[in-house]
This record gives sequence, C-alpha cells and structure tokens, in this order.
Amino acid sequence: MDDIQIRQEKAQNLWNSATRKIPALAKASEVIGAPAIDGAAIGGLVEAQDEVLTYACAMTNPEVYENWGTFPPSGLLLIGQPGSGKTLLAKALATRAQTAFVHLAVPRLALEIVHQGGKVGDLLEAWSQVLSEMPPTTVYFHELEFFQAEEIGGRRNDLPIGPIMDFLGELTDRAVAPEHILLVGSTSHPDTLRPAFVQPSRFERVVEVTPTYPDDIIAALQIHAALAEKRAGKSLFGDIDWSDVVSRFREPSTGDWIHLMHSVLRRKARCEAAAEEVAAVDTEDLVREVDLYRRTRKRLPQRLPAGTYL
Repeated sequence: MDDIQIRQEKAQNLWNSATRKIPALAKASEVIGAPAIDGAAIGGLVEAQDEVLTYACAMTNPEVYENWGTFPPSGLLLIGQPGSGKTLLAKALATRAQTAFVHLAVPRLALEIVHQGGKVGDLLEAWSQVLSEMPPTTVYFHELEFFQAEEIGGRRNDLPIGPIMDFLGELTDRAVAPEHILLVGSTSHPDTLRPAFVQPSRFERVVEVTPTYPDDIIAALQIHAALAEKRAGKSLFGDIDWSDVVSRFREPSTGDWIHLMHSVLRRKARCEAAAEEVAAVDTEDLVREVDLYRRTRKRLPQRLPAGTYL
C-alpha cells in the first residue's frame, strides 16, 4: 500500500468514525481520501485556477510566504453562480496540495441541526477532534449563505439564521486553527453573505469564479466529451461546431451545459436499447437539445437550480 492509499484509508476511517456519532454531520458531509482532479479537467477559469491552485503551496511549500515576508491566507471564499466550477476548483486544490477533501454541505447541515435539535456542542467537539486527527485535509464549506440555497428551496427565512451563522462561524474557526487544514468556502449569493465570514482569520481571500462566455463553456464541453468517450471506450462525437451550439443560448451555467450534453448521450443510449440505428452525436443533436431545454425552462420556476459542474 503506497502513501496515497494509506492517507486515503486513514482519512476515510477517521471521518466515518466521527460521523457515526453525529448523524447531522454524517448526512451533510463526505470525505475523499485522495481526490484526483487535475486543473486540466476544468474548462477555462484561468484566473480563478491560478489563485486557487497557488494556495496549495500553503501546504506543499509554506516557506515561500515567509520568503516574501507574509503568510498564507487563512481561507479562500469562491463566489460564482451555481454550476460555475467552484466545487471542482476546491477538489483540484486538494489534489494539487495532496490532501484529503472534506465536503460540508452547509444548507443540508443547517436543516439537520434544526430538525434534530440540540447536540450542537457535541458536534463542535467531534468536529475539532476529527480535524485534529486527520491527515492534511482541505475542508470545503459549500454554500455558506445557506438560507438562500436552492438545495433547500431558496430564501428559507423560517430558519433561525442568526444562531446557525454563529455556529458556522465556530465551525470555521475550529477548521482554521490546525496547520494541516486548508480552508475553502463558496457561495452563490455573495451580495448577502454575512461580513463575519470574510474577516481576517476566516475566508479572508475572495476569488470570483465566472466562466468566460463562450470560450470556457466550449472548453468544458470538449473536456467532458473526451471523458465520455474514454468511459465508453469508443468515439461518440462527430465533427461538432461547439461555437454554433453554445451561441444558441447564453443563460445555462457550465454545469447546465454539461448536463445538456449528457442528455444527448442518454437519448442515444435509449435509442440503442430500442434497437434503433444510432449515429455519432452531431451539432444538430446538441442544438435540438438546447432548444428543448430553452422551451422547458420557460415552464419551470424562474430560479431553476443550475446543474453541477461535474
């Protein structure tokens, strides 16, 4: 068993042990012992990638900050629309820094705390204990502005926002304290984020994650088309005019576009299952799916959750 496998197994075992005692944490978090997301797997986002991935040197080469008479930021906050690539960037950071990756779904955690009631002190103690024992780890707080998150219906003013924010602040502080932890957060609603989260010693460095249209969208589609072909072990796409496809509709996020592409592939799979003749995906297939998405979107709530950038 090599070092990566040992680290992966240790991280998984420690986290599983901690979450067995705290159901709320178990339902709102996941751990990846050794993430493998290379920067090349992210379509565009050049400036955001540069800053986020450079933060890895806080773990791999901490002395470089001292060489310049400064110190690494306590944490990074990624801001951008759903599906823009924030979570993918956080995983790429963990990969570059060679750390484990803990994904904390803040909206889900907020609901679990309210539903289960009490035991916040136990959760905080378990959180501190497991982080102190973990190997080097990147901790990712997904959607800090939880009460507006689409995952829980958006604008949940029925939640005790103040106390939950205080609790999240304490979680953040305890994650910052250990030197072997990299701290990253994200929000799709930076305009209403509580200022307490972006103070020094918390998420003090803000990084905007905004794909450039159409170049970053096209780059992401080409990456995921290649990944689909790798999984299938064969060529799936013909000569695609990606610029023509993307120019048809500006509203979808990067994640939406990836899901649109997979919708086309799923249709091809259904046709094959029905013993129909199936050709490689072409530009017309993708344009037809874009038109269908546009029509369907008009029938759904205005604030339709964006797809996740896989």
